[in-house]
Amino acid sequence: MSAPAGFRRRYGASPLHLLLVLVSFALAAYAGLRLFEGDALGVAVWFVGAALLHDLVLLPLYSVTDRAAQALFTRGSGPTPPVPRVSVNYVRVPAFVSGVLLLVWWPLVLRRVEHYTAATALPADGFLGRWLLVTGALFAASAVVLVVRTRRWSRAQRRARSATK
Repeated sequence: MSAPAGFRRRYGASPLHLLLVLVSFALAAYAGLRLFEGDALGVAVWFVGAALLHDLVLLPLYSVTDRAAQALFTRGSGPTPPVPRVSVNYVRVPAFVSGVLLLVWWPLVLRRVEHYTAATALPADGFLGRWLLVTGALFAASAVVLVVRTRRWSRAQRRARSATK
């Protein structure tokens, strides 16, 4: 057995994966140390508050939403012919990306920053429209991918039925 194959068997991924993980940890540690140089207590309170907000409010909220989406898009099994199970990921992925964009840009999207124009000399009024446009484009792209994959699945099913006749 070669060394890379043995490493992959023991580690579970390639050496490049391990290298990238270690580099990301080093970058996160550097950013954390730089962040704590300023207001260490404020940063610590912010991290604890963010963790509590996530674990006590957001996690139950998006878990219930995800369960509802799974119940909506999952077809029951029975004597009917197989139907493609629509993956919740076609909703989950664009919603996640849109949520992250809103999380990063929420002060500008919700127009909660008065000094933005004075500091940057750029107008702050277009962010809501742009965020809505990006969100719509993400969901539209996801819908296109879903339609294409469903048609491919449908054609494959027709070919399989005609081949068995």
